[in-house]
Amino acid sequence: MRSLRLVPDNTNIQFMRGRFAGVIVSAVLSILSIVLFFYPGLNLGVDFRGGILVELRGPQRLQTEAIREAFAPLGFGDIRVQEFGSPQDVLVRFENKTQIEDAQQRIAAQVAKMLPKVEIRRVEVVGATISAELFHNGLLATGLALIAVLIYIWFRFEWQFGVGVVATLILDVTKTIGFFGVTQIQFDLTSVAALLTLIGYSVTDKVVVYDRIRENLAKNRKMPLRQLIDLSINQTLSRTVVTSLTVLLSILPLAIIGGEVMRGFALAIIFGIVVGTSSSIFIASPILLFLGEKRLRPGLARAAPSRGSATAR
Repeated sequence: MRSLRLVPDNTNIQFMRGRFAGVIVSAVLSILSIVLFFYPGLNLGVDFRGGILVELRGPQRLQTEAIREAFAPLGFGDIRVQEFGSPQDVLVRFENKTQIEDAQQRIAAQVAKMLPKVEIRRVEVVGATISAELFHNGLLATGLALIAVLIYIWFRFEWQFGVGVVATLILDVTKTIGFFGVTQIQFDLTSVAALLTLIGYSVTDKVVVYDRIRENLAKNRKMPLRQLIDLSINQTLSRTVVTSLTVLLSILPLAIIGGEVMRGFALAIIFGIVVGTSSSIFIASPILLFLGEKRLRPGLARAAPSRGSATAR
């Protein structure tokens, strides 16, 4: 019985023909993502904004006005009520950024008094000082992860490889942040964890491709770099597709039935896997070709134009 193969053996796709389009499209999307970061901005969660978050579940659809009336006497500040998931689930946010020590007890007592059949799923209280520190530390963690990747790649490969990986990671991260800006999915500490997870996944995928390129550089000393990169991508294509699908299938249930807490994390991972996998082929590899064409293959780079315009495009 023959095994099922998602990618046929001996594929010969000329990926580098689309190198310019891939880099340009990625750069444009990243620029738009930066714009979205500032306007309309991210939908910061309680972790970064400060305040109180309450998740409720009722026996039937909960009325927004009834929830507002129930919590108004607490005096916790502006109240925002948002439905999510099933009609019985709602999120209640209080914009009060001061630390209220007995907030959970007061909320529980008020729900028991005004909404006796409603279940409190969770209560989160974060002060302004703590939220600002968490936001700063989250950005710092992401930046340190990128620096650590640069150092690792720089020592393992030539500098052209390191620049290619880090530049691609920056584009991947900015596009993922743009995804949060477009969808207005709540951005909190779980989202930062998703970004760090994507950095690790994306680096692993790019290292696999770069490792094969470096092996082929030693084996095929006379092959033009563009052709060699296409060969390396085709050789690792099956592994890339299978790994990406495996991760997608494992994270998909979290996006469907994981609840509000895990849904944003899962959707960010799914988006990041698609972006990270495609960037290994259409961004990281072209950057390596641009930077290494005259250094990794200096003699062949000068001779390449003589091969004709059909192969140079």
